[in-house]
Amino acid sequence: MKIIVDAFGGDNAPLEILKGCAEAVQELDIDILLTGSEPEIRRVASENGISLERMEIAHTDSVITMEDHAGDILRDKNDSSMALGLKKLAAGEGDAFISAGNSGALIVGATMIVKRIKGIKRVAFSPVIPKQEGFFMLIDSGANVECKPEMLCQFGIMGSIYVNKVMGVKNPRVALANVGTEDHKGGDLQHEAFRLLKESPVNFIGNIEAREIPFDAGDVIVADGFTGNCILKLYEGVAMCMMGLIKGILTKNLKNKIAASLILPDMKELKKHLDYNEYGGAPIMGAAKPVFKAHGDSKAKTFKNALRLTKAYVEGHVVEEISKSLEAMKAAKEPVQDA
Repeated sequence: MKIIVDAFGGDNAPLEILKGCAEAVQELDIDILLTGSEPEIRRVASENGISLERMEIAHTDSVITMEDHAGDILRDKNDSSMALGLKKLAAGEGDAFISAGNSGALIVGATMIVKRIKGIKRVAFSPVIPKQEGFFMLIDSGANVECKPEMLCQFGIMGSIYVNKVMGVKNPRVALANVGTEDHKGGDLQHEAFRLLKESPVNFIGNIEAREIPFDAGDVIVADGFTGNCILKLYEGVAMCMMGLIKGILTKNLKNKIAASLILPDMKELKKHLDYNEYGGAPIMGAAKPVFKAHGDSKAKTFKNALRLTKAYVEGHVVEEISKSLEAMKAAKEPVQDA
């Protein structure tokens, strides 16, 4: 398997990206095609003792920065490391593409260069997030501020397939983020999305309130991009706040420090459980070929885990499974022809 990597995407590129790739090559048995400045990649690798074994390099000097407009990937920066990687994916020169760079540009590039799966109306950001027990997928978490009911239904289908095929959850529970759990809650968007999800081939369990999300109430949480992004950012903020408060209590005085030393293994386990670096990033669901967004501040470990999930994305044939599901739904709605 060959995964195309934007070597200059993210806050810590290219050093941490190259470190993560080197670890992934050894642990995951994959080949990598790096896009970006070849002289700079080789210099950084040489100075830091990073092996480039099983890694090819496709050279370009251009880079999409976090400050660039999303549409620049099609205009002024259409030769950037991100754009080049997406073009090579579309041309079949790799099995998947991953970048820790500009999220908006990646969405535009995935949509316009790689294209969408036939029948999918919009691609969606789909991070996997830790909860009290295990994890859940939040789809969409920011790609589409305004959505139509059909889009939310497709998000539920795509999320269910990914969580099953990549994360190994049997018959994932799909829930709709809403202001109440009753069937009639929400506005027109939620009402129609509820109806469509109920009729779709997923294990739809109904509406879910935001306060239930951290508990084991669902495996795939469906939302429009505006709502999903608000949930995501608040979720991250509360987690960081709580960990900071706990640390403050445990280091407050000598008595608390002694108590902290007794529960240190448990605290480390809790920190690991809540660490988003274990999941690496988010798939861009709905793209015609696997595209993965790694965390912008990815260090080597985070990027390696993102590559691990990207490999599982390919091996799970997620794109093909989504296409099959859409075709089956379309066939089920077509009227039966008289013999």
